[in-house]
Amino acid sequence: MMLAQCKALRAVYHTVRQASFCGLLAISPQLLAGVRYWLAWRRWPDFEDPKTFDEKLLWLNLYWRHPLKTECGDKYTMRAFVERQGLGHLLPKLYAVYDTVEEIDFERLPFPCVLKCSHGCKCNVFCRSRDTLDVAAARRDLRRWMRTDFSRLLGELHYATMVPRIICEEFLNDGSGALPTDYKLYCFAGHVHCTLACTGRAPNAKARYFFFDTAWRYLPFDRTSLDDQEVIPQPSGYSTMVAAAEKLSQRFPFVRVDFYDIRGRVVLGEMTFTPSACIDKDLTREAQDVMGRLLKLPSRLVA
Repeated sequence: MMLAQCKALRAVYHTVRQASFCGLLAISPQLLAGVRYWLAWRRWPDFEDPKTFDEKLLWLNLYWRHPLKTECGDKYTMRAFVERQGLGHLLPKLYAVYDTVEEIDFERLPFPCVLKCSHGCKCNVFCRSRDTLDVAAARRDLRRWMRTDFSRLLGELHYATMVPRIICEEFLNDGSGALPTDYKLYCFAGHVHCTLACTGRAPNAKARYFFFDTAWRYLPFDRTSLDDQEVIPQPSGYSTMVAAAEKLSQRFPFVRVDFYDIRGRVVLGEMTFTPSACIDKDLTREAQDVMGRLLKLPSRLVA
């Protein structure tokens, strides 16, 4: 009974918080950004002279509204941008695109595969086999995600004009039996500074995080791994990842470009402009300062 009550209270808390955030967003995106930053760091962000990485990410979200952010942040339309850069060979295989859940014939899916909503984050259905897939749960989750305007959750404004779609892509299997390690390359004006390796991933959930520089030396950038002694090997295709990330990131003050290494084959995952919705309390002060200095803000561009 106590566990059920705790779950109910958490659900109420998240509902109330989300309603409050939507209300603040309706008043002013700047107000929502300021309140979220204050809740995390107990001080108001300085948007006139931002210095930390989080402050500058929030500034870019509010004041640099380039249409390429929407194209590249959308997991479907990103593919056309990647093709234009001559890097289409790094994309995962695309089996189908759906405008509604009702279009999906779950009996005819190319198992194994992944169903993803292209207009948001953490909205994936991993279809390993016909026997293990809970079709009713998949339909329920996909319908909920398709109804969600992800720009209204935490004020990530470039999501607002994305067209909701479901894409069916290949299931990436590195042979470990688990979801493959995710390599997230932090790029500043076309240069990779560091890579976040995410291991022990669960579907749509958290993982273990380790930062490395481009020579694959550990960086003390994540609070959760400061005392972790796990050795994360450099992926065999890392040089390919760096070259591709630097080509894809040329036009952006900052973008995180995510890859997988599937038995030596480099596969592009996504391009992210607002990691952790621009506020990451797990980043150390050193990370906030170093990446804050690296991020050079452009002139304002507000649609």
